[in-house]
Amino acid sequence: MQKLQGKNIVIGITGGIAVYKVCTIVRGFKKLGANVDIIMTQHATEFVSPLTFETLSNRPVVTDMFATPDHWEVEHISLAKKADLFLVAPATANIVGKYAQGIADDMLSTTLMATRAPVVIAPAMNTNMYHSPAFTQNVTTLVERGVHVVTAESGFLACGDNGDGRLADPQKIVDYCVDLLCPVQDMVGKRVLITCGATIEKLDDARFITNFSSGKMGSALADMALARGASVTVVLGRHTATIDSRCNVINVETTQQMHDVCLEQVENHDIFIMAGAPCDYRPQVFSTSKIKSDNLTVNFVKNPDIAQAIGAVKGDKFLCVFSAETDNGEQNARAKLIKKNADLAVLNNIKQNDVFGSDTNVVSLVTREGITDYLQMSKHDVANIILDRILCK
Repeated sequence: MQKLQGKNIVIGITGGIAVYKVCTIVRGFKKLGANVDIIMTQHATEFVSPLTFETLSNRPVVTDMFATPDHWEVEHISLAKKADLFLVAPATANIVGKYAQGIADDMLSTTLMATRAPVVIAPAMNTNMYHSPAFTQNVTTLVERGVHVVTAESGFLACGDNGDGRLADPQKIVDYCVDLLCPVQDMVGKRVLITCGATIEKLDDARFITNFSSGKMGSALADMALARGASVTVVLGRHTATIDSRCNVINVETTQQMHDVCLEQVENHDIFIMAGAPCDYRPQVFSTSKIKSDNLTVNFVKNPDIAQAIGAVKGDKFLCVFSAETDNGEQNARAKLIKKNADLAVLNNIKQNDVFGSDTNVVSLVTREGITDYLQMSKHDVANIILDRILCK
């Protein structure tokens, strides 16, 4: 049986020179057994004729919002409901802006607004447009709503510039969509422990110190590991994220508790991902009565280092640490990698990136061999690139 047999994919094609590359994308989906419906904007038809896509898809191509239908279904609602996945490629700055702002003034934008299927956009445009504040903000808005982005590539552009903005390789786009529709089960048999959320350290029975962690990154990692077939344990501190009920959840409050639980679980797991945010310090003295003072001085002591403790006993198991930095990011992340005997460090620059509580993230993956930078993406997509790197060991 073909991998996408019975899956319905709607492709929205907008006006850009990269339209011709979508022919390869359509053929890729068809070879895998998918049903493909296509919506073209009027500008898109100036680059490649609808007849070409009708031939490749074996389906009529929709171009006109007000064309007389040959049946009594409302076309944009019909396609919106039919889609198992909705791909926009190439996605121009225009369609991204309209979709982000809720504008529905043609067949494509109207159908996008009506669908509940996963939406993937593959941008392609001039490099200055691609890096413009307006486009960046629109993409961020869409990612925060759960839209998936296949990042544009860098190279020679049709306008003569050289830089980011080229449509991603067609096979990469097909593979991305296939992974969404049919998640690869490459973690079956893997036992993954993920720390998630913030710990708290009490001053007294009324007050505690903590940090801004929401647990969303840990939750996303758990979701993606489960989707790929892993068995997942979440050591869970204070959080606002939703944790999948299929996870084995161990609730903790303090850093010491998180430390003790993680060490108890070392023998039972193969992969350790330290996405939680334990407090580095705790008050030296806990007051059994509510503190009342005009001038309060609190002395702190260092908490145990959870990742370093795991790194010391993990053997050949995989340890991934997170490094939230304000300065000297790569240097500090690499130092943490070595000190904790970790295999991978995920670097966040919290000065440049709204990490805490956001649905998106901008990360760099640091290993002993080098560093790879990534553009802004959803935390679920970040989770997948982390898991991909872990499995490459």
